[in-house]
Amino acid sequence: MISNHKKIIASSVLSVLLLISALCITQVSASALLRRGDSSAQVEKVQTQLKQLGYFDFNITGYFGPITEEAVKEFQEACGLSTDGIVGPQTIRYLDRYMNATTSRSSHINRDLLMPWFGKAEKVFAIGDVATITDLETGLQFKAKRTYGYNHADCEALTREDTAIYKKIFGGQFKWEMRAVIVEVNDHKIIASMAGMPHAGRDDMPANAWVTNRSGGFGTGTNLNAVHGNGMHGHFDIHFLGSKTHGTNRIDNRHQSQIFKAAEEIK
Repeated sequence: MISNHKKIIASSVLSVLLLISALCITQVSASALLRRGDSSAQVEKVQTQLKQLGYFDFNITGYFGPITEEAVKEFQEACGLSTDGIVGPQTIRYLDRYMNATTSRSSHINRDLLMPWFGKAEKVFAIGDVATITDLETGLQFKAKRTYGYNHADCEALTREDTAIYKKIFGGQFKWEMRAVIVEVNDHKIIASMAGMPHAGRDDMPANAWVTNRSGGFGTGTNLNAVHGNGMHGHFDIHFLGSKTHGTNRIDNRHQSQIFKAAEEIK
């Protein structure tokens, strides 16, 4: 029989061991988190990944400051994660996942498949350029011209036939939905996300004139319709890696999800 004294000692030792174990686990978990104020090689790696994915456009320092925190939040928002600005296990998994997507490409796909919008894709697909757009799900193709846009590409179908194909991609009608596409322009192939609703224009009025009843419920304003006679009123949006909406100046995670999904599916 174990005496009560020995039982008390054994219980106390067990409690201490459990406490030490819990503290160790907490310490390991905490060390796995990167947050504002940290400085390490791990922070440098995260900055490098964010820069390659188009979210961090500054020098790699290894210091987790407010700029890095904001870049982490934008990446988290694009992935549908909690935007706390802290790099934990889930954010790391997503970073690794999308970095792998940028390197595991088929040999017949251009190396800039996941080209960031700002500073890169916005120049490759400049205003006035005509691109071939391929819907990844159906394989349907049409031509479109970039006519406006700075946070993303505002595009218009080139002809009535192109508008008919664009409409067919979205089930035969214009709708506020997103589709993963490949934009082929100036010898580049770039993954993007295309919206299915032409808006903010009238095909029967001069481009850039002040008009009423713009398409898509946009009311009165500048007529953002530069290609006439194509059977499309206004323009539609094409988003690229890290691009933003014009209205909010923020990344639309729905478009980014389409882009990431396509990058993983193309082998």
